[in-house]
Amino acid sequence: MHIRGLPVLDTTTESMRHQHPLGGIAPEYRASPWSISRGKRLLDLIGAILLLVLAAPVMALLALSVRLSSPGPALFRQRRPGRDGMEFDILKYRTMVEDATASGPAMTLAADPRITPLGRFMRRWKLDELPQLFNVLRGEMSLVGPRPLPLAHWQLFYARSDARSTLSVRPGITGAATLQFLNEEKLLASLPMERLSEIYRDGIMPMKFSVDGEYLARATFASDLRLLLTTALCIFRQAPQVPNVHIRQSLLERGTATPPREPEATFRDVNRRQDVPEAGATSGTR
Repeated sequence: MHIRGLPVLDTTTESMRHQHPLGGIAPEYRASPWSISRGKRLLDLIGAILLLVLAAPVMALLALSVRLSSPGPALFRQRRPGRDGMEFDILKYRTMVEDATASGPAMTLAADPRITPLGRFMRRWKLDELPQLFNVLRGEMSLVGPRPLPLAHWQLFYARSDARSTLSVRPGITGAATLQFLNEEKLLASLPMERLSEIYRDGIMPMKFSVDGEYLARATFASDLRLLLTTALCIFRQAPQVPNVHIRQSLLERGTATPPREPEATFRDVNRRQDVPEAGATSGTR
């Protein structure tokens, strides 16, 4: 497999263990039979069709509202690697001003002024993700699976190694790591800005890979249904499955973070820095 010329190791042929940047050896997970089964694909098709029928009026209203509320298209498209490294255009409702990447850092934090008022509402309730149901219909995504990361993330050597399990399945609208990082923008805003890029690269990304890998190894029909239900409940309650304070503590224990500054970092703090790479999970105009 290749992602723009980058070799991605096949899950079925290489060693199931690899060196992590945090030190020590981290296990590589093999996706369960359900994760790549026809039954899961059937569940995706039935679920996507039903949700599109039910959500069609809301989706039409959101698309019109995005077009009328700010200049620019209703949809945001970005290339992401999918199953076997095949690139596709992920679809979302645009939640930021047009050409947002040219007017600020790649990371999107809480209170980012580039986010439109309507976009802030959609992000809060995850309504901007609804167009990905079309990605599911086209076979590019699944209802449940690892979130597809921007292409820039796969430049990291350990990300390409972790891709052996992540890219062996279709990426998902929601997933195990998605639940744990449901309020990621607030988490990023609470971390020290001078080390934000390092913490994301060496702490948060490996944590996401590990959480998704563990879930993929034991995923079943029942566990996917539970995860979908849990996602809906977490969004409704506006609370991630794992509180941000616990994730920060885990980063502290890994040695990749320091206690958050007081007061919390703001968008202006990030905007002053010119060396923040594309490490955020929500980079680009959304």
